[in-house]
Amino acid sequence: MSKLLIRNARLVNEGRVVETDVRIEDGFIAQIGQNLSDAGVNQSIDADGQYLLPGVIDDQVHFREPGLTHKATIQSESRAGIAGGVTSFMEMPNTVPNALTQELLADKYAIAAQTSLANYSFFMGASNNNLDEVLRTDPRTVCGIKVFMGSSTGNMLVDNEQVLASLFQQSPMLIATHCEDEATIRANTERYRAEYGDNATAALHPLIRNEEACLISSTLAVELAKQYNARLHILHISTADELKLFANDRPLTEKRITAEVCVHHLWFDSDDYKRLGNLIKCNPAIKAPHHKEALMTALLDDRLDIIATDHAPHTWAEKKQSYWQAPSGLPLVQHPLLLMLDFVQQGKLPIETVVRKMCHAPADCFQIDRRGYAREGYWADLVLVDTNRPTTVSKENVLYQCGWSPLEGHTFGATVTHTIVSGEQVYAQGQFLTHQSGKRMLFNR
Repeated sequence: MSKLLIRNARLVNEGRVVETDVRIEDGFIAQIGQNLSDAGVNQSIDADGQYLLPGVIDDQVHFREPGLTHKATIQSESRAGIAGGVTSFMEMPNTVPNALTQELLADKYAIAAQTSLANYSFFMGASNNNLDEVLRTDPRTVCGIKVFMGSSTGNMLVDNEQVLASLFQQSPMLIATHCEDEATIRANTERYRAEYGDNATAALHPLIRNEEACLISSTLAVELAKQYNARLHILHISTADELKLFANDRPLTEKRITAEVCVHHLWFDSDDYKRLGNLIKCNPAIKAPHHKEALMTALLDDRLDIIATDHAPHTWAEKKQSYWQAPSGLPLVQHPLLLMLDFVQQGKLPIETVVRKMCHAPADCFQIDRRGYAREGYWADLVLVDTNRPTTVSKENVLYQCGWSPLEGHTFGATVTHTIVSGEQVYAQGQFLTHQSGKRMLFNR
């Protein structure tokens, strides 16, 4: 393992910004302080006053492998994430085949061990008929159980009330839920299909997958969690209506019910369908402008705990189909940190809050072992950001296998210059220095 010294950085960590050096040895942060010795160091980086952040932990991505590798692979999408400062990810089970058995889950870990540039974990999937398999999941080595309380993309809808109750009662670990009410969505789909037929556009998406669908399902999840004292984490909150379900009266580490907001629900709103159409069709839908404003407020006052991406790539050809045929999901894992740093530059978010919500909070929420913070003795997952160097998104610099981004043409005010994963410098000044460096995350449970 290399020994690396980062000099002259502005470290953003645990609510403070301090000028410091960081020494990394054998994968871990060995020392944080000023004027550190370079004895025995075989690599050094002069940060020259750039921000140094803990690596982003994205708790919700879809990397499509196995089965849908024409859209993406663990290698291609982890590579894109690394270029954007995402050093760790948790991937969803609605791959092909669905990760509904311990053996299929193990297959994904085996692929990541060979190909992932970022640290990794994979959710175990729940269905109406695999409760025994779910209960075999090891809380120490798997991030959580994923429950689709709404079908979304794939065939993993859990709508059996007895199964849901058993999951919430018996799960040995965090349950992460996709919350949209299937009956509401089906009724809305029939209504708008009858009204618009082949003339339907993506502007209908937030009307079909509406606020009511989200609130009904999220309310049920919260009620079940409270009834059984389950550890519930609701993914991609998209409405102002749902925010009443979440509290900010205690620290995250003491919450039994937590919530995530995704970057696209903070960045886009329904006015953007006219310009981007199916490119921003996703589940739950991007909704009216007042929702993203309410989500930002709830992020700042800690009703919303984590910022993630729900990165979900599809090919350009798939997205250019008609509204009814185009799949839901958009690729985002290369740019979430730059998105949030734009909000910092706009005065909407302090940079300390960005780090807390994207790095510290995922580590605390999932009880990740020695990641998410810049601390001596912790894994060295670190990102250097130059906030004086803009980045313009274009097809030429998008690294997703699908080859496109809904952010094309936008110029961010910052650039990720270096990414360090588990002590190894993986990315520097636009160049990848290794093809595999990620490690399996472990959890303190």
